[in-house]
Amino acid sequence: MTYFFNQFKTAMLMALMFAVVLAIGSAWGTTGLIIAFVIGGAMNVIAYFQSDKIAIATMRGKEADARTAPDLIAMVQRLAQNAEIPMPRVYVCPQQAPNAFATGRNPKNAAVAVTQGALALLTYDELEGVMAHELAHVKNRDTLISTIAATMAGAISFLATMAFWFGGSSRDGNPLVMLLTMIFAPVAAMLIQMAISRSREYVADAEGARIAGTPVGLMNALQKLEATAKRVPMANETPSQNHMFIVQPLTGAGLASLFSTHPPTADRVAKLRELM
Repeated sequence: MTYFFNQFKTAMLMALMFAVVLAIGSAWGTTGLIIAFVIGGAMNVIAYFQSDKIAIATMRGKEADARTAPDLIAMVQRLAQNAEIPMPRVYVCPQQAPNAFATGRNPKNAAVAVTQGALALLTYDELEGVMAHELAHVKNRDTLISTIAATMAGAISFLATMAFWFGGSSRDGNPLVMLLTMIFAPVAAMLIQMAISRSREYVADAEGARIAGTPVGLMNALQKLEATAKRVPMANETPSQNHMFIVQPLTGAGLASLFSTHPPTADRVAKLRELM
């Protein structure tokens, strides 16, 4: 039931983001809306076919094989069989900040990556939980959902910027309402995008526990990763990819937590404990 609720919530959030596009587009007219969708569509095409290559290149990942990382490859192979998906490409990234992510438009074109910091920090069972979580993202096509959400958010920001500089098309429109729309629509889009990412993390946690056969490894790994990430940050080199990682690379407190792409680790651990 929880799985289907999260799937439904994701669909509703995507619909809400589309409604924001229509709202801000109507304030500026159909021409601006068309321009935004053309650019957004082009961004989607590029992201759809190149998102995995861009993400791996940004993290300077090197593809691993049975010769360079035999234990890691054997682990992912076994977990992929449990998940009933094709074996993804596996990459190791040189960052000492412990983290992992999945990318690719579908299971046949997927890749999973883990940093050197995570390999050094985690035990075998903890790493297994992390990789199972990433394979759950692959199985559920979460990387494609995140790409679409990010692109739609970009289209909203573009349209809002155009409206701000060139004004709306309706002479009868309320200037204050138009101004508020231009200011708050991009913020709303960002918050919706983050809500989508948070929802997908809960789904991947539960599915990852099933793939690994137990939630214990993932529970322990999440707590370790969050604690260490606060001491060893990702050097702010991938802020646009924060939603991809298993834990938020850049942490914040108070108001900053509102803009987190991940749910609180304590909440994730609590939900995983319910599966035991």
